[in-house]
Amino acid sequence: MILDHFDLHLEEGEILAIVGESGSGKSTLLRLIAGLEKPYSGSIVLNREVLSDDKNFLPPAERRIGLVFQDFALFPHLNVKDNIAFGLRKNNPQRVKELLSEMQLSNFEKKYPHQLSGGEQQRVALARALILNPNMLMLDEPFSNLDTMIRQSVRNFVKSLIREKNITSILVTHDLEDAKQLAGRIVVLREGHQQQIGTWEEITQTPANDYVKALFKLSL
Repeated sequence: MILDHFDLHLEEGEILAIVGESGSGKSTLLRLIAGLEKPYSGSIVLNREVLSDDKNFLPPAERRIGLVFQDFALFPHLNVKDNIAFGLRKNNPQRVKELLSEMQLSNFEKKYPHQLSGGEQQRVALARALILNPNMLMLDEPFSNLDTMIRQSVRNFVKSLIREKNITSILVTHDLEDAKQLAGRIVVLREGHQQQIGTWEEITQTPANDYVKALFKLSL
């Protein structure tokens, strides 16, 4: 998917949601920002540091961007403590202990992923993403594998955590309720083109076009 004339600026601590149908370019955008794909043109800047432009390309490991994937991507052969500590270049048991406490996982450190519920696995994935104090957090469909019974409580936990740490975050989702509950602003994508950006109220009250109206199922 090619993103065409995409222009976006985030404020520090902002939570932004990227929504759109499958194939709209949501995951492509995430991968470009994270450095998992290299853009043909344009620039990506984070905290005044150029991550990518016509002359520069910073590898993913040097971007200080935390990633949480749809399937959580936990290592099945590592326990909770070791999954969280995986990205550390040197052993820092105190930092791991802090995150175990923050994520309410202190009693699970010796358990393995298959022994955890979906919500517990997601908290492990979040802890691993936060272990290096990232400048940005990116979440790719983070709630889609969760049971509907716990989805709301996990959303609330994630939102509270992000707000508390003031982490600039991008949420990629096809679920409009995720975007409504977590994000201050929402970007609507269609086939690589930005259709509209605004708050939930701005988009639902004044949709930019028929596509946005249909996506949000508005009858205006």
